[in-house]
This record gives sequence, structure tokens and C-alpha cells, in this order.
Amino acid sequence: MAAKIKKGDKVVVLTGRDSGKSGEVVSVSPKEGRALVRGVNVVRKHQKQTMNQEGGIISKELPIHLSNIAIADPSDGKPTRVGFKVLEDGRKVRFAKRSGGLIDG
Repeated sequence: MAAKIKKGDKVVVLTGRDSGKSGEVVSVSPKEGRALVRGVNVVRKHQKQTMNQEGGIISKELPIHLSNIAIADPSDGKPTRVGFKVLEDGRKVRFAKRSGGLIDG
């Protein structure tokens, strides 16, 4: 199946603690069905000191499930579903079902 969410996309969180927040996708793991989104699902973690890393409490982003995020509509930034269509020149592109605007330029 074609990827509806890709690295670099602007997404909106639909459910959970960070509901309503938006951010950019840093990475996607299709096998786990999760994506790492910048500024979303941030946890504070106690980290032990090692040779090359300082110890203390650090903030880090954890992956969020793909079902809990949706692509932000290019026209107004609200969450939208994604569809696929083939253009006249033969390219397969993603489009926002909410407004019909193209997601892939």
C-alpha cells in the first residue's frame, strides 16, 4: 500500500495527551506503524551518565501511532484524509480529501 504519511509532512495529532498539536514528521516506521513527530509526544527521561553522554533529566520525543495523526490540509492546516490520483503526465500524487489541494507538489 502506498504511504499516506511521509517524512517532512506537516501533521496534526488527533487523540491523546498532545491532541490538537501539529508538527513535522521526522521519520516513519511502517513495520511498527509509528511516526516520530517534532515537538509531539515529548517525555522527560532520567538518563545515566556514560563516557560520551552527560547524565540527568532529558526531554526526548517518542514515536506516535499513525492512526493518531492526520495530514494537515495545505490550504487551512486542519486535519484531512489523504487520497491518491494520477495526473495527466502520469505522476501519482497525494491530495487532501478535505479541500482537493495537492500535498505532493
